[in-house]
Amino acid sequence: MSTPPTVLIVDDDKDLLRLLEIRLEGAGFLVRTESSARGALRSLAHAQPEVVVSDLKMDHMDGLDLLAEIETNYPVLPVILLTAHGTIPDAVAATKQGAFAFLTKPVDDDELISCLREAVAVGGPVTEDTKQDQDTEKWRQQILTRSTAMESVLREARLAAATDASIIIEAESGTGKELLARAIHAASRRKSKPFVAVNCTAIPEALFESEVFGHVKGSFTGAHRDRTGLFEQADGGTLFLDEVGDMPVPFQAKLLRALQEDAIRPVGSECEHEVDVRVIAATNKNLQAAVKNEKFRGDLYYRLSVIRLSLPPLSVRREDIPLLAEHFLRKYAPDGVATGFSSDAMERLLSASWPGNVRQLGNVVQHCVVLCRSTLIPKSIVEHALQDKSQRMAPFAAAREKFELEYLRSLLEATKGNVSQSARLAARNRSEFYKLLKKHSLDPNHYRAGRGKKKT
Repeated sequence: MSTPPTVLIVDDDKDLLRLLEIRLEGAGFLVRTESSARGALRSLAHAQPEVVVSDLKMDHMDGLDLLAEIETNYPVLPVILLTAHGTIPDAVAATKQGAFAFLTKPVDDDELISCLREAVAVGGPVTEDTKQDQDTEKWRQQILTRSTAMESVLREARLAAATDASIIIEAESGTGKELLARAIHAASRRKSKPFVAVNCTAIPEALFESEVFGHVKGSFTGAHRDRTGLFEQADGGTLFLDEVGDMPVPFQAKLLRALQEDAIRPVGSECEHEVDVRVIAATNKNLQAAVKNEKFRGDLYYRLSVIRLSLPPLSVRREDIPLLAEHFLRKYAPDGVATGFSSDAMERLLSASWPGNVRQLGNVVQHCVVLCRSTLIPKSIVEHALQDKSQRMAPFAAAREKFELEYLRSLLEATKGNVSQSARLAARNRSEFYKLLKKHSLDPNHYRAGRGKKKT
C-alpha cells in the first residue's frame, strides 16, 4: 500500500487547527500542524509535506509572506490559503503570488478535501504502469539525501520527468548532474529506452558532428563504414549532454536545428533521419553570461532550458555528509578494515568546505579506507585526505560569516525582534531577511520585549 499524503496545516486558531486535523485524518491524510508561519518554515526545513494549508491572516508573519518563502525555497510545493476575510483583492494577490487555491472560512470539508487531492495530483499522475515505481521511489534510488534542498529539486525533477520538455541542470562539478539525469529518465515514459550520456569536453571539435549525428562510409578520410551517431543511439530515449557549455560554437546551430526538426542528417548523407529524443543538458558554467558574451547561442540555450534544475552544492546540504560518507565507506570496504568513522573524524568531514562536492567526498573516503589500519577512521587520516588545512573555510569567509551573524543580532536587539523594521534597516526585503535569519538559526521571538537576548 502507498503512504497517505502528508498535509501541513498552519493556523493561529488552535481550536480550528485541531478540528481540521481530525477532519483530514478522517479523510485519509497524514496531518502535521503549526500555529505560526515561522513554525511552519522550521517544520519545512526538516521534512516536506505534499501540500501546505495556511490561514491568510496571522500575527507576525501572514499567509502571503509564508507563501512567498515557500515559493522561493520549495517552488513546486502547493499552498492552499484560507481566510475568514475573503476579498477579491486577497484572492487576486494570493493567486498571482502562486497559491494553488484560495478558500474562505468556514471551510467546506468536501471542497477542501477535493482541493487537497487535486494539489497532491500535481506531483504527477499515478497510472497502473507507474504506481509501483512511484511508491517505492525506484526512479531516485541512487540519490541518497535527507536534505530539504535536495528534496525540493527531486520534487521538481519528478514533475519534469512526466513531460518531454528539454531540461538543463545547472550545478557545480561533482554534485551528481548525471545521476539526476538518469533519475529523470527512470521516472519518464522513456525509461525502457536507451539513456545515452556524452561529455561535450571529451569530443574533439573536428569529430563532434560525426559523433553526435553519425556519418556515412566515405564521407571523410578514415570513414571506412557507416557510423550511427549518439542521437540515433538514443532514439526513443534520453540523450544527456554533459558540460554543454563546452560545445563547439559552429555545431550549436546544427544541434538547434535537430531539436527543432526532430531530425538529424549524418555527415556525408543526403537524407535526414527522424529521431524521437528527449535532451537533458548539464553545465557547471553560467550559460546566461556566456550568451551575453556571445560564447553560447541564445536560441539554443532557451531551447535547452525549457525546465531549469539547480543542484545544491554539498556545502549547503551538510546533513547529507554522514549519509554519503557511510555509503562510500560500504562501497570501498573491501579495500580496507575500517567499518566506521570516529566522532571527531565525522566532525571534520562536516566542517570541510568541499569545493569538489560529492565526488570529492567519495575520493576522501576511499583515501581514508585505504590508509586506515583500524576499525574506526581517525580524524588524523581525514585531515591527511583533505590535505589538512587546504579544505578549511578561508579566514576571510569565516570572518564575513561572523560579522553577518553579529550584525543580524544587533538589528534584532535594536528593533526588539521587529522583522519588518530590521529588514528595512538592512535594506533587504522580508523574504531575503528571513533567509538570513534561517541561515544563522536566529529566532526574532527571543529578542522581543521581556524575552532578553538570544543565548549562544
